[in-house]
Amino acid sequence: MIGGNKFGSVQLAPPDPILGMSVAFKNDPSPNKVDMGVGAYRTNEGKPLIFSAVHEAERRILEDPAVNKEYLPIEGYDVFNRLARDLILGADCPATAEGRVVTFQTLSGTGSLRIGAESVKAFLNPPAAYVSNPTWGNHNSIFGRAGVPVKSYRYWKESTRGLDLEGMLADIGEAPAGSVIVLHACAHNPTGVDPTPAQWEQIADFLASRDLTVYFDSAYQGFATGDIDADAYAIRLFIRRGFQCFVSQSFAKNTGMYGERIGALHIVCADAETAERVLSQVKVFVRASYSNPAKHGALVVARILSDPALKESWLNELKDVSKRIQDMRTRLVEELTALGVPGDWSHVTSQIGMFSFTGLTTAQCENMINKWHCYMLKNGRISMTGINTSNVAYVAQAIKDSVENH
Repeated sequence: MIGGNKFGSVQLAPPDPILGMSVAFKNDPSPNKVDMGVGAYRTNEGKPLIFSAVHEAERRILEDPAVNKEYLPIEGYDVFNRLARDLILGADCPATAEGRVVTFQTLSGTGSLRIGAESVKAFLNPPAAYVSNPTWGNHNSIFGRAGVPVKSYRYWKESTRGLDLEGMLADIGEAPAGSVIVLHACAHNPTGVDPTPAQWEQIADFLASRDLTVYFDSAYQGFATGDIDADAYAIRLFIRRGFQCFVSQSFAKNTGMYGERIGALHIVCADAETAERVLSQVKVFVRASYSNPAKHGALVVARILSDPALKESWLNELKDVSKRIQDMRTRLVEELTALGVPGDWSHVTSQIGMFSFTGLTTAQCENMINKWHCYMLKNGRISMTGINTSNVAYVAQAIKDSVENH
């Protein structure tokens, strides 16, 4: 071997806690196994869902002689960008009308956050990006890899299994001037705990008086409540109030196109002239990263959002998806109550979106996994989409044993 082992000093990285859990589930031969770790929607039969509107949009694209496989511009497909921006910011967004929103098609929400974090570092060079405790684990990695120090603010209140608004505002209030505050727009991951509209108003009031920059991460619009507009409430509120901000948007969950990696980054600036300069610089970041985004997912989403019948079909299916998740929350609590499992489990139904922060301890989670083959994160987070009418009673029994004996 010429030059010896050039990479001999490379250390083995720990497995990703979520993706590693998926591998363990797949390799488990137990017929009773339940996957509550996956961050992707599953039907009541435990299968991935392809939306009818996605099928139809793809059929039309395939039959369209005008569609080609040429490169997209650096900022992505302009029709998709416009429709995605209107979907999340609102068609009547004043910032859009004033030409001060920069929009890029990105590699889903993760890619949006990565380009957004690089922009944060280059344009603001903040002393820190503050993320909720807990948060989606990749937030820490993405901002850290971009050279932005990461700190946290309180969010989850163990005693109530709800939002610690007082602690959240206290910690944000101590953030140095110029810091970036990362907020989950809806369906907070991993807790499933969202501020109420009144609490969002309070948060906006608090931030308006401080030299801080807001960064919204929206991975679940329409997937949380089944209502596109309700799930965008916080973002639209802040923009109406005059905030300049970042918004990362994902279409992975709400169109079921996880593998197409389709998302967007929106940067709301002070004026159109600033937006033009920001646009030019973000193009430089993208060009050096992946040059331009993939085409297919953008074409699909654009077809759905631009066709009234397809859009209505998509929105109706989104409501069905959201309702199934809510129904499983109710069924799980009913099963836990019927079994007399110790504790108050009402937080399972008051939480929202794909995930529930159960409050189970690490030891209890390990029992769920090792004895009952119910795969979940060891911080107590479960994906409600992994629960269905066939396994909800079994999951409740697993929780009962874990709580009572560990």
